[in-house]
Amino acid sequence: MVTPHISAAPGDFAPDVLMPGDPRRARRIAETFLQDARLVTEVRGIEGWTGTHRGRPLSVLASGMGMPSVTIYATELFRFYGVRSIVRVGTAGGIPQAVGLRDVVVATAAHTDSAMSGRRIEGVHLSHAASFDLAKAAVDAAAGAAGTAVHVGPVFTSDHFYLARPGLFDQLEAHGTLAVEMEAAGLYATAAAEGGRALAVLTVSDHIRRAEALTPAEREADFERAVTVAATALETSS
Repeated sequence: MVTPHISAAPGDFAPDVLMPGDPRRARRIAETFLQDARLVTEVRGIEGWTGTHRGRPLSVLASGMGMPSVTIYATELFRFYGVRSIVRVGTAGGIPQAVGLRDVVVATAAHTDSAMSGRRIEGVHLSHAASFDLAKAAVDAAAGAAGTAVHVGPVFTSDHFYLARPGLFDQLEAHGTLAVEMEAAGLYATAAAEGGRALAVLTVSDHIRRAEALTPAEREADFERAVTVAATALETSS
């Protein structure tokens, strides 16, 4: 099966997939985290790799940026390649002061300003929630990861990166929102529609309040804690 965006053969993807946004981060995860990793797709430079982790098959595929892109790749994985679970391992901007750079956020839900999922069922505002068993397994895994500050709760998935909206983050924080990113709500909506499981385990790469940020090189490389939590969640919840 070759789709418009994935050139892998049937069986090339494992049932469980890690999904960063950046193709270079996907390659780095494959090279440093998987054993016997092999490239299975690279259409448009979006690389997908399959190998093993602790003896279990595991794949990694980049999603690109934004809800439209992650929705395309997640749909094709669930619908055509037999994938059962996708965990996004990306970056996010912290909102509350208590959330610091390099902290890990387990996103149990994703608010959004996008109209994409609102059009799935006419007249219904769908909730965007992580799969409970994956989220619980990730929280349990994070509890045993020394030196990892972990926050659990909702994030905000935005269609906009640069749009200024005064007061928005104050309101989001008042509703318990931990971070802002651009893909989780699309992934959660797709998993619900396709009968799959989904979760986002995010590394805080910048902070909305404090104007702090990791460098591009740090964003690409500083993924180990989130990936370990995500892979352990996939293993223990299967």
